Amino acid sequence: MTTTTYTVTGMTCEHCVNAVTGELGVLGGVSAVNVDLVPGGSSLVTVISETLLPDAVVSAALDEAGGYQVSGR
Repeated sequence: MTTTTYTVTGMTCEHCVNAVTGELGVLGGVSAVNVDLVPGGSSLVTVISETLLPDAVVSAALDEAGGYQVSGR
């Protein structure tokens, strides 16, 4: 198992948390998603998966969830 934490911008509320959790949670190999919400700031999104997810896949899922952006890892 791999645990990766991403710094994500654009999240402001629980709706954002649910959208991000839902989009990342359905990706192949993902077993858990945890969000430490910082409204209007940089939130931490931790993904536990079988293998490291490609950055493009994570970025696409965040974009689909609501246009959120990875600003670091």
